[in-house]
Amino acid sequence: MGLFDWLTQKNESLSQMTRSELRKQELLLNRDRDRLVKRITDLSDKKKEIFEKGRGETAPEVRRMLAQEFDLKETEQRMCSRQLNIRSKEALTVTRMRMLRENADRAKARGSRVGMIGERDLVSLEKMIENESITMEMYQDRLDSALQIGEEGESALTPGSQQLLDVWDQMDTGLIKDPDAAFEEAERRVRERHQAAE
Repeated sequence: MGLFDWLTQKNESLSQMTRSELRKQELLLNRDRDRLVKRITDLSDKKKEIFEKGRGETAPEVRRMLAQEFDLKETEQRMCSRQLNIRSKEALTVTRMRMLRENADRAKARGSRVGMIGERDLVSLEKMIENESITMEMYQDRLDSALQIGEEGESALTPGSQQLLDVWDQMDTGLIKDPDAAFEEAERRVRERHQAAE
């Protein structure tokens, strides 16, 4: 069940949810997202198995059947990837709203006023969540500007996370071949980022 389905059934707007309700929804979305990641990984492994079977097979009929099976797994993997994109956007939205709620509660305790997101913004966010052409990064930028938190909020992709993605890209392109060396490089970079921040 998606975030906005849940909100519709509950007749409660995202901006009116308490911190505990937001946290509960955040956990549910993360669990669903983890399930989708596992399914995508399993499908990728099955595709590799099918490919290896087909490579060693000489009978054209069997190869045809394996090719069809491979194509079905690919289709399912793409569908899961689309769902994962939506769940990731929903989880990011709920996390940001929880952070805003926590900041608003702290500001209220100090006597200041922090604005929350309005219903019109929620409708706009829902359309962006369902739009497959909007990537996670694009959505995060638009969400940050809608919530008006920009650099003040936690980024889903921290500089340390970006360093790790860079190492993985270098492994993909063959610049780093040894997995142990890649792990050490990733740890070194993240450690340096933390030391620079201190």
